[in-house]
Amino acid sequence: MPMPEPQRPSLDEVNRSVAVPNDNAAFLPKFLAYSGPGALVAVGYMDPGNWLTSLAGGSQYRYQLLAVLTLSILVAMFMQSLAIKLGVVAHRDLAQAIAERVPTPLRIMLWILNEIAMMATDLTGVVGTAIALKLLFNLPLVYGILLTIADVLIVLVFLRFGIRRVEFIVLIAILAVGAIFAIEVSRAHPDLPAIFQGILPTISLLTDHRKLILSVGIIGATIMPHNLYLHSSLAQSRRYDYHDPRQVNEALRFGKWDSNVHLIAALIINALLLILGGTLFLGRTGDLTSLRAVFEGLKNPTIVGSLASPVMSWLFAFALLITGLISSITSTLSGQIVMEGYVHIRLPLWQRRLLTRFVTLIPILVIGWIIGFNDRTFEHLIIYAQVTLSVALPFTLFPMIALTGSSKLLGNHANHRWVTALGYFVTAIITVFNAQLLWDLF
Repeated sequence: MPMPEPQRPSLDEVNRSVAVPNDNAAFLPKFLAYSGPGALVAVGYMDPGNWLTSLAGGSQYRYQLLAVLTLSILVAMFMQSLAIKLGVVAHRDLAQAIAERVPTPLRIMLWILNEIAMMATDLTGVVGTAIALKLLFNLPLVYGILLTIADVLIVLVFLRFGIRRVEFIVLIAILAVGAIFAIEVSRAHPDLPAIFQGILPTISLLTDHRKLILSVGIIGATIMPHNLYLHSSLAQSRRYDYHDPRQVNEALRFGKWDSNVHLIAALIINALLLILGGTLFLGRTGDLTSLRAVFEGLKNPTIVGSLASPVMSWLFAFALLITGLISSITSTLSGQIVMEGYVHIRLPLWQRRLLTRFVTLIPILVIGWIIGFNDRTFEHLIIYAQVTLSVALPFTLFPMIALTGSSKLLGNHANHRWVTALGYFVTAIITVFNAQLLWDLF
């Protein structure tokens, strides 16, 4: 039998706060009621790290790496489904479940590692927002970085109205970003047959070393620890009867629907970025060395020909600003979950937000002061943030697979042996790929 509910769940202001229809309701009302956590999770699959790898993949190999994007989202669907199961059935988030089963020294070590990972996640949002503000308003990076402290107020305003409204705002933001890139790609007139051909994997993905390394970067930028912690907690935000097996099964089913639909949206946005890079910047890798280079290139006739337009550049920067801002919400919630679960420290979310942001800003400002506040320096910070996340990822995936395979914890909902074996295999592959990426980087 599953273990009893913890005395105090993480994010208790959100836990079981959203009502769901009764058993006799139709599919659509139920889906809409359970839909939302997937939108918050999908934000993590559209951060500036994903932007850089997708654009670089398109500029070097046109549409050939669409197969890698598709594979990475399929892996994400699998991993997020395990996080949902842990939250819905065991009534625990991933941090709580791990902390209950490891000795204190290891628990503290995992907390520190994951706190660093949460800071790295927040760093990508800070840098992305600051760069977007500079592109849009020519605001110096140092001021843009300091201005991101104000997103504490944005998070507070959002959360004051409840998680349901937060989910809606994030969904609108995702749709806006998707619409922007759809407009830009449609103006670029990509080769549709080549796009469909690129979705199919080829053996060159394994035999071509440079293509393999870039593929590893795409996969590594896709799966991130904070999404698993976040989803395992937000899956408990719906007010179902966890003593009723039918409602538990329903929560699992609709939670997976919600997750998969929003991950498909994330796949589409990343695919649009890759297609944009493959259509406008193919063979011009030197013109695609940074987000600023893309911004300038989109309005430069020498690079993109007759498609050059200041509006294209402005829309690109505006989409970057949107993703940077909404990522603040998810990094705040994830950091709170990690801190509560591992060390049982509970802070008001505004205090947690300030703590996260100030700790994130310290290394950014120090590095900027030593090296200089410029786009390239801070985009390198995004790359190193991805490295940090890739190091932390195995310490998240392996325990989660072990926990969801435990019949003592999940009862009849425990993973089948083949699911556990597949999970370990995929995690091992991701770990090897990330190790290869680290080796090539350093």
